[in-house]
Amino acid sequence: MYRKGDRTMIAELVFVGTEILLGNIVNTNGAFLAEKCAELGLSCYYQTVVGDNEERMKETLKQAISRSDIVIVCGGLGPTPDDLTKEVAAQVMGMELQEDLHTKERIEEYFRNSQWKEIPDSNWKQALVPKGALVLDNSNGTAPGLVLEEKKKSMILLPGPPNEMIPLFMEQVIPYLGKKQPEVIYSKMVKLAGIGESQVAERIQDLIEKQTNPTLATYAKTGEVHLRITAKAKNKKAAKKLLKPIVKELKARFGNAIYTTKENITLEDAVVKLLRKRKWKVTTAESCTGGLLAGRLINAAGASKVIQQGYITYSNKAKRNLLGVEKITLEQYTAVSDQVVYEMAEGGAKAANADVCIAITGLAGPDGGSEAIPVGTVYIGCCLHGAVKVEQYQFKGNRQKIRDYAVVRALNLLRLCILEESE
Repeated sequence: MYRKGDRTMIAELVFVGTEILLGNIVNTNGAFLAEKCAELGLSCYYQTVVGDNEERMKETLKQAISRSDIVIVCGGLGPTPDDLTKEVAAQVMGMELQEDLHTKERIEEYFRNSQWKEIPDSNWKQALVPKGALVLDNSNGTAPGLVLEEKKKSMILLPGPPNEMIPLFMEQVIPYLGKKQPEVIYSKMVKLAGIGESQVAERIQDLIEKQTNPTLATYAKTGEVHLRITAKAKNKKAAKKLLKPIVKELKARFGNAIYTTKENITLEDAVVKLLRKRKWKVTTAESCTGGLLAGRLINAAGASKVIQQGYITYSNKAKRNLLGVEKITLEQYTAVSDQVVYEMAEGGAKAANADVCIAITGLAGPDGGSEAIPVGTVYIGCCLHGAVKVEQYQFKGNRQKIRDYAVVRALNLLRLCILEESE
């Protein structure tokens, strides 16, 4: 079904599980599937969570398939009596269940290769599939994915555990959905750091107002803004050609605020890549972030080539003993000051014999703030080959949010200092 004048297919997401309704687990599958549908160019107008109740589930699936081309149902495919998704979906789509020998063999193989050699009788329920359904093999569990088609409508059933659902979706559902689309959908991500979402939105308002194809959308992340550009065309080459002038224009407007135009590159990946290219060593000196900054850097592949050690100097004594911060500096200016972070950065680089040290000190709260130094005050210093640059921030939010924002700003300051010295 296509809306008149619009060839975009309508997708709807349904998540099954009383544990989601009760808040016992966070529905991370929702964010993942919504994002992937957007990348594929599918319009998604509804997301629904329904408990393990047959009548409510049936009503939910009937409504979803009546108004959408594709309904993706996640969860409720397990072996227990309250796993009803497949049975209810088969009823809604008018299909009978029958044993699928291929799935039965895969269940036997799964248990043969696991520590549980004996197969519980309840698992054989998972070998029953709706007659005529497309079976999607699950390499990470016993519940297969299923595609039920009827009158040009599709209902896609996926297992709930993310470690099963995500690879199954990426490897088998995306190719299936790609064939359903009349045009190729291609997108590119432009990632920015050190600039707020409202500033970004203001500077691209004209592009958004006149957009048709490609389209431009903003996504706010912690301390970052991501811009997704999506184009439709007859083939991938043509779609890429449509994206090029938009990417070029964004680079002209935002310059070094853009740290990558690749989907799978994080801010720490970009920083480590810059350091590796120059063969520079980096160290960290952290107070309020307590190792979060070093952890982010070590997340990046190849981090061992550029970072060998870091310092967590939470106390004033540690700042003095490990980084050489002067006692008089701490007494005169307090630990949360530009003077102290200056000496932390300088001392960290010297102690580690590193090309660059990135340092953080601040007050993450929730207690301890004053009129002079309110909660959320953070100083970040970067010492690169002896030259020190210090920035002050006033972050809002709870303790964890303040610390997370401090780490992102520190990574970005490190990135910009590297770029500036290289120019």
